[in-house]
Amino acid sequence: MLNINGDTVASQLAGALKADALVLVTSTPGVLRDLNDPSTRIPRITQPEFERLVAAGVISGGMIPKLEESFAVLKGGARSVVIIGKLSAGDLTRAVLQPGSAGTVLEA
Repeated sequence: MLNINGDTVASQLAGALKADALVLVTSTPGVLRDLNDPSTRIPRITQPEFERLVAAGVISGGMIPKLEESFAVLKGGARSVVIIGKLSAGDLTRAVLQPGSAGTVLEA
């Protein structure tokens, strides 16, 4: 029996294909400074900022491996990674075409 993480599979494919964008849909509207407040969405995160936010306890739990894998994908060849959730009409298109306008875009 195998336990395969969907984010990992999608990330590896995006990197191998040098995808224009990898969009990971989650239960929150992006990476949040306060999990209980959707208005604290962080529009853009660099890897050094991610590491600082983890050390400060702002980013925790399942979001850590999701972002670690995503930064590895950027190094592996994908052009863009966006974490987004709770989609409204047009959010997916805006997230890809206007980075930072919806969800959280990761910057290498």
